[in-house]
Amino acid sequence: MLPIIPHPFKLVVRQVKTEEGYKADPSALKQLDVIRRLLNQTGSVIICTDAAREGELIARYVLDYLGYTKETKRLWISSLTEKSIREGFNNLKSSREFDNLYRSAKARREADWVVGMNASLSLSIAAGKSNYSLGRVQTPTLAMICRRYLDNRDFVVKPYYQLQLRTTKMGEELVMTCAEKYDTPQKLDMPRKKVCEEKTAKVVQVEKKQVSEETPLLYDLTALQQSANNKLGLTAEQTLNIAQKLYEFGYISYPRTGCSYITEDIFEQIPSLIALLKQHPRFARHAENFCNRTLNRHCVNDSKMTDHHGLIITENYPRNLSLDEQNIYSMIAGRMLEAFSDKCLKETVSIQVDCNSVLFGIKGCQIKIPGWRDICNGPDEKEEDLLPEFQEGESLLILGSDTLVRKTKPQPIFTEASLLAAMEGCGRNLSDEKEKEAMKDSGLGTPATRAGIIELLIARHYVERSGRSLIPTPKGLEVYGIVKEKMIANVSMTGKWECALHEIETGEVSTKTFTENINSYARQITSELLAMKLKCPDLPHCRCPKCGAETITVFNKVAKCGDPDCAFLLFRTFNGRELTDNQMLLLLQGKRTGYLKFISKKGKKYEASLELDDNYKIDITFKDNKPKK
Repeated sequence: MLPIIPHPFKLVVRQVKTEEGYKADPSALKQLDVIRRLLNQTGSVIICTDAAREGELIARYVLDYLGYTKETKRLWISSLTEKSIREGFNNLKSSREFDNLYRSAKARREADWVVGMNASLSLSIAAGKSNYSLGRVQTPTLAMICRRYLDNRDFVVKPYYQLQLRTTKMGEELVMTCAEKYDTPQKLDMPRKKVCEEKTAKVVQVEKKQVSEETPLLYDLTALQQSANNKLGLTAEQTLNIAQKLYEFGYISYPRTGCSYITEDIFEQIPSLIALLKQHPRFARHAENFCNRTLNRHCVNDSKMTDHHGLIITENYPRNLSLDEQNIYSMIAGRMLEAFSDKCLKETVSIQVDCNSVLFGIKGCQIKIPGWRDICNGPDEKEEDLLPEFQEGESLLILGSDTLVRKTKPQPIFTEASLLAAMEGCGRNLSDEKEKEAMKDSGLGTPATRAGIIELLIARHYVERSGRSLIPTPKGLEVYGIVKEKMIANVSMTGKWECALHEIETGEVSTKTFTENINSYARQITSELLAMKLKCPDLPHCRCPKCGAETITVFNKVAKCGDPDCAFLLFRTFNGRELTDNQMLLLLQGKRTGYLKFISKKGKKYEASLELDDNYKIDITFKDNKPKK
């Protein structure tokens, strides 16, 4: 009977699927036995996990499961330099000081399980199928994707019109634009008539400003994933996996960080790390320029440190990296150089001219001191738009006027980069100030889990990738239509939880109160979902390409013919890539897919289209194939 509300929750060893069902993971059992033996030999324990809520929960779970009841101390540090570690061990705290932090983490973990499990089961029962899931993080994320997609799809484009003035200065033709916007071209007739009556325009304002542009902060994981998606086309999960490898090789600091700052003791190491980059083919010149120069301290702030500092390189210079690994390492190294460089100094110029009482304007920009922008920007990326020198009161010869036609645009469909940014900053849009403050430094999910949430939505066939865009499937839109008005699809649910969990940490609220509220909500959403009748859309019926009968059923992992004598089977995953419903349908109909992106086992990228051959196996055609002589 739903809802399922365990009382109490029971810890079990990680489970793995076997032919005989789910069993405890042998490797986890082995590791726990090692820890158990060590605990039996000691009189006290020092907890050294991450200095945060989840780190506290992991340590307590292990100790509770193994029945350890002796004294425990807590090492509470955010930096892993020798100086910081020594200071931390000289100032160990009693683990009792962190009991409320543990209670908060435990309450959050159990609440996620109760709401996610009951909502997912209820939705699956209502749909009459498995492979449905809802959750505190994944469902608001799905709602964000669907809402943006529907807004974009249903957006009504409206044209608008502006008048432009062509003039000349020092032999250079310049185009100036009137700030006024008109919804019909006829409304331009009057200002155009005024302009046509004149042969010159008068410069009425010349405004110059010196703009100092601060350096960017160091990468945290989410910012790295955004940049890698925009610049390299890597998914959030691919970036995380590559960064994890670089960390395990000892080339970069811990990647699963949500912090963009470093501490003073880490800052002491930065000059020697920068010196390592003198051997980097791209950054050697810049690293050389850092010698005997004062470093920018913009990203050095002990008070803004969380459990891990911003991403930096280590003292181990890498060799023999794959192309993607080189790219991610270079992005982290380049951002580190930018962060400790000088500010960029720009001069912006704004010109306004009057032509028979119709005002036109043009803006320009010149970089005076490149500073940090010189690190990663090439010569064609200086963001300059130079203008000639203007003087107020001077006259400019009019060459003519034109009509500029533009159209209103919807917000673009989410890419992984823009979705990650939206998940990180979603708390800013909450109306409740208390909830907004509670989510100020968190957002939906954590830097380490956001990639997994995106992949989960794709695995559930709620969302699919189309190029770099994330598009909801019919199944995803159906689920969104059901839950969009419910609390589980709202970011404010996380805001309310974070407020309550903070009060548990400070001892203002008991876990019992929080748990009772969660259980009450689980009962509510369970009854609401079970009362619905959900008919889930399937792929259009298509004939079996082998036997010709309309007996194809598309499952989550395969498309299968229902005739046992035919036994046609088409797997959804090919060469490490999961095919979308539309791509499966093309293959089943005997058509060729478009060119899809793949990554070989050696890490090389390639593009190829797929089609079923005469033996009903997938035939691959590479994009750059040339006819053989």
